[in-house]
Amino acid sequence: MNRTEKKAWIESLNEDASKAGIMIVAHYKGLTVAQISQLRVDTRKAGAKLKVTKNLLAKRALVGTPYAKLEHLFKGPTVTAFANEPVAAAKVLSDFAKKNEKLVLLGGAFGETVLDKAAINQLASLPSLDELRAKILAMLNTPATRIAGVLQAPAGQLARLHGAKAAKGE
Repeated sequence: MNRTEKKAWIESLNEDASKAGIMIVAHYKGLTVAQISQLRVDTRKAGAKLKVTKNLLAKRALVGTPYAKLEHLFKGPTVTAFANEPVAAAKVLSDFAKKNEKLVLLGGAFGETVLDKAAINQLASLPSLDELRAKILAMLNTPATRIAGVLQAPAGQLARLHGAKAAKGE
């Protein structure tokens, strides 16, 4: 990388870090190109961005962002994931790390809160934003369905009673 490429890379990482709601750092030593590519595809589907980092450049890029306190994690072959929706990014990386022990979660940050590996795994176990929305809609829809059923029940009973009386000839 020449000097202008390094500067552009630092600016790009700084922009990603400034916009992101969560940043997760992991070691990827031993992963094949195909595995890294698959991880990139999975993170992109989850709405996250994955970057293989150059440690010194990453430390420089994070200065002035909420994630500057993570600079101690940048040792060895590291990869960073940025996302606005924290659960999806944590879920993708945690699931990939469970399937492949060569991806080691180091830590991250959610806004000002620093996360360790256990916190990232706990975050990954939470339902995603879309799942929570679906559950809330289901809960809101259920009472309306029950009310409609309760309101229709007396009319139905009255109709059955009237039908039974008519069948008897009364």
